[in-house]
Amino acid sequence: MDIAETVIFAGGVGRRMSGSTRPKQFLELSGRPIIDYTISRFALHPQVSHLVISCLESWIPFLEDWLSKHRYPVPIDVVPGGRNGQESIFNGIKFLRDLHPGDKESIVLIHDGVRPLIDEDTITSCIASARDRGPTATTALATETIVQTGRDGSVHTILPRSQCELARAPQAFRLEELFAAHLRAIDEGKFDFIDSISMMSYYGYKIYTVEGPAENIKVTTPMDYYAFKGFMEARDQELMWNK
Repeated sequence: MDIAETVIFAGGVGRRMSGSTRPKQFLELSGRPIIDYTISRFALHPQVSHLVISCLESWIPFLEDWLSKHRYPVPIDVVPGGRNGQESIFNGIKFLRDLHPGDKESIVLIHDGVRPLIDEDTITSCIASARDRGPTATTALATETIVQTGRDGSVHTILPRSQCELARAPQAFRLEELFAAHLRAIDEGKFDFIDSISMMSYYGYKIYTVEGPAENIKVTTPMDYYAFKGFMEARDQELMWNK
């Protein structure tokens, strides 16, 4: 059975979550911060051996206290997040790389702290794809028409929806390859990659995909939070009816 480690990056301050006094990853639902829902998806997965959380530095004491009271069956380390997602991811993978330098076989999953609705099957598929094929992104099928526009706001191209997918997370890589790409980006002064597959694609790697659940949303706005709440309530209701 393939084993992977996971970096969950949670260094953002949540500027789009208007009216909140907490970073979005620490908003609570039923007494649990969103990031704990995310952590549990990976910490309880049978193929995940270790988690590293790149956390907003001022919230590290809160997270460490939470984890000490709600123990999971795998080691979880917390490191400071960075100025953006790229730097937060680098801090996490550097921690792992320092644990086993030069190991060319290690697989690492990269996941947003505010994507709490990922499922076990997708995590499993990501690990297998990274091992057997190469850098892998979780995607979701596009359900609406996608257009390319110019600076003047006019539509240049209408893309066939059947050929479009939305890039999400987790994303999976060989740790050594992802670490090398990050070092190259630092050397070249490139600090604005939107995610890890964008970086790997830029440096010439072929990217593969696995399809994830439609509800695997990123909770960044109040609307997202209420959608997350709705999904969890629906799931709880389904479990109740199936008892």
